Amino acid sequence: MAYHAPLKDMHFALKTAGGIDALAELPVFTETATPDMVEAVLGEAAKLAGQVWAPTNKIGDRVGAKLNGLDVVTPPGFKDAFTQFAEGGWNSLTFPTEYGGQNLPWVLGMAVNEMWQSANLALSLCPLLSQAAIEAIEQYGTDAQKKTYLPKMVSAEWTGTMQLTEPQAGTDLAAIRTVAKKNGDHYLMKGQKIYITWGEHDFTSNIIHLVLARVDGLPEGNDGLGLFIVPKFILNDDGTPGKRNDVKPVSLEHKLGIHGSPTCVMMYGEETGAVAYLVGKEGEGLKAMFTMMNNARIGVGVQGVATCEAAYQHALSYAKDRVQSTKLGDKSGTRVAIIEHPDVRRMLMTMKATAEAARALSYYAGGQVDLSRHASSEEVRKAAFVRADILTPLVKAWCTDLAVENASLGLQIHGGMGFIEETGAAQFYRDARILPIYEGTNGIQSNDLVFRKLLRDGGVGIKGMIADMRHSLATFAGKPSDDLDAVSTHMTHAVDSLERTTAWMLANAKSNTYTMAASAQPYQRQLSLVAGGYMLALQSLAAYDALKQGGGDADYFNTKLATSRFFAEAILPQAWGLETPIMGGHAVAVQIANDQF
Repeated sequence: MAYHAPLKDMHFALKTAGGIDALAELPVFTETATPDMVEAVLGEAAKLAGQVWAPTNKIGDRVGAKLNGLDVVTPPGFKDAFTQFAEGGWNSLTFPTEYGGQNLPWVLGMAVNEMWQSANLALSLCPLLSQAAIEAIEQYGTDAQKKTYLPKMVSAEWTGTMQLTEPQAGTDLAAIRTVAKKNGDHYLMKGQKIYITWGEHDFTSNIIHLVLARVDGLPEGNDGLGLFIVPKFILNDDGTPGKRNDVKPVSLEHKLGIHGSPTCVMMYGEETGAVAYLVGKEGEGLKAMFTMMNNARIGVGVQGVATCEAAYQHALSYAKDRVQSTKLGDKSGTRVAIIEHPDVRRMLMTMKATAEAARALSYYAGGQVDLSRHASSEEVRKAAFVRADILTPLVKAWCTDLAVENASLGLQIHGGMGFIEETGAAQFYRDARILPIYEGTNGIQSNDLVFRKLLRDGGVGIKGMIADMRHSLATFAGKPSDDLDAVSTHMTHAVDSLERTTAWMLANAKSNTYTMAASAQPYQRQLSLVAGGYMLALQSLAAYDALKQGGGDADYFNTKLATSRFFAEAILPQAWGLETPIMGGHAVAVQIANDQF
């Protein structure tokens, strides 16, 4: 499957949404995030993604990963692709130089990660989870743990995993039964974990598992959990891998998609107990775990963006080549490529517009994460943290929902051939379907948005987003452009609707909580649509200004104006269509008896 990174749109999104130019002026990035460096990083990543990773995608789907005893054999080409990724220093882009990182902005790393994910979603999961594990150790590990594990993990000489789920403990992590018992300077762990992505593989000399387990002697529930480092191979005194730890894969899950990614059932402590090292404090495992989880949630959102892009490119190529029927109204009998047919064009524009809105929104979240960590002013850091906190469930839920919807549209554009595996359209759909489920289902993201992010501060954070939108829309006045007029008009209508539903949610928070919980998902969808539309509105304004100044790529900027207008006119009206479902429309679902279903 061919893949060509959309470098123009990535550059534009990094500037208009991710704030890469402002980030480059921060002291921490002045020497690393120069315009030349950003361009070079994106360009070289595009080559590796398109020329090395993408050719492995289809064979990974067909061959899959295989378990051979204690070892997992990955599909042909996977190990070489990962090796080139590691040797090129791609895993180290955003991490501190003290651990061998390159100290580039996290938002730039997101753009690069999008390329790996578009090229081969199954393979990209390995570095994604490693990066989340690195963040947890960096934030909560001891100095000795950081010195021991981070340089090897940052360089991708070792990889990491995130292990939470058990058969009886999916969302309800308080039900975890895997237990770690103190044994001198370490713990011994016994238990089972399921759905462990890249829990075993043949890429590296060691795998560093981060495992959430119950601490022996602590009470039941969340307060009894700890986060532990459990290496595949216990380290020798010199830091090299030594004896194999008492942890092993016992089976691989048979999945709908992402076949190239080994999803393992892992057993701990079947013999003497797996040697484990506490990260942070006993009883604070959830706190440390959420560092990994929030990192991974935005990362999974970017996987949604990547799948939208890959499915769009695949469908567009097919639509340009597939000749079927005459053009509507043409009496000559000349058969044309299906891209000439209005319904196909509608589907392609829907895929294009939503992919670009999702990309901009995710990069915006990434830029806010960078500001929350590195802005010179504490006030700016705090404001950026609140904004990133709100955006995280939007990016995870909306972008992954769009991945499924757009992959389905791509399959529809292929017609009957889309249902045939040889075309490759079905793989995007099968691979995408896991994205709304893992790292917290999208229903959980909606609850997080409403019950934590909205109610925590009485709506101050989301009202701040609405105020920013209104301020930006005011700048559209006086610019003679039909495209901008359409964008501004529809965005204003959508913001008005969002303000009304936000007020309803806040008013019903205590008196009507159960019904409000049923409204959480459509509210999340509405806020995401408006936020995505806002990102495209800002881009349309930037494109208009660039055209007026006579600089840059006129074709790209005119296309951006058309795409933003399409989103505003054809997709954004869903936002105010959700107003009734949000404001009590799901009440019946929570009122009827169970046996009425």
